[in-house]
Amino acid sequence: MRIREIKIEDNSQIESVIKSTFKELGLPLVGTAYEDIETTRMYESYQEQKSIYFVIEEEGLVKGGGGIKSLSSADNGVCELQKMYFSVDLRGKGYGQKLLSVCLDAAQKMGYTHCYLETLSELKKALKLYKYNDFKNLNTPMGQTGHTSCGIWMLKTI
Repeated sequence: MRIREIKIEDNSQIESVIKSTFKELGLPLVGTAYEDIETTRMYESYQEQKSIYFVIEEEGLVKGGGGIKSLSSADNGVCELQKMYFSVDLRGKGYGQKLLSVCLDAAQKMGYTHCYLETLSELKKALKLYKYNDFKNLNTPMGQTGHTSCGIWMLKTI
């Protein structure tokens, strides 16, 4: 198992991981990453400056991923943790913590001072991970993500 930057040939595999997670867990498909055009072309979506997307690969198969990108319509010092999802066989094995650490390290190296995220209340293990890593709940969303179904907003100083 290794964490590495996304390649163009990973697009269909990471899209499948993301979309199958939504269906498996019965998460809302509208107003979430499920319907983002980025989800269909992840490599291309993370080529702009101060953005990066990592995948977790095992024997040539992409099993999960997560990325950092500047939060749209927000201060330049704020990035967003985006599209962090894992296949069912990866969950509960510590890869969330490993990938989150890699993403936050990358964000800090890119000059971000804060990391924002949006999530769903159904993702209990993810919420536990974020709280363990000092993300604090916000009362309102930041930026213009378009994720109207995400009712939990969090921010961390990095």
